[in-house]
Amino acid sequence: MLYHILCKDKPGRLQMRLDNREAHLAMVRALGDRLFAAGPLLDANDEMIGSVLIIDFDDQSTAEVFCEQDPYAKAGLFEQVTVTRWRKTLPA
Repeated sequence: MLYHILCKDKPGRLQMRLDNREAHLAMVRALGDRLFAAGPLLDANDEMIGSVLIIDFDDQSTAEVFCEQDPYAKAGLFEQVTVTRWRKTLPA
């Protein structure tokens, strides 16, 4: 099942994001073909302010554990994390 993960950073935490970015990217890359899409949310100045990931997990609890283990989450970067099942419709 695909899960949409929406993470919003706490305000003013760009340096925290940058400090933990390589560890976060390594964890995401390790997902291999389970990763459907991933990338940062950007503000009007192209500054990173959050993350969106779409990942194939067996269930909701596995997706939530992944989120808890994310180096960004462990560093305290996120103000909010939402995990929702997602279905690709288009393009077919």
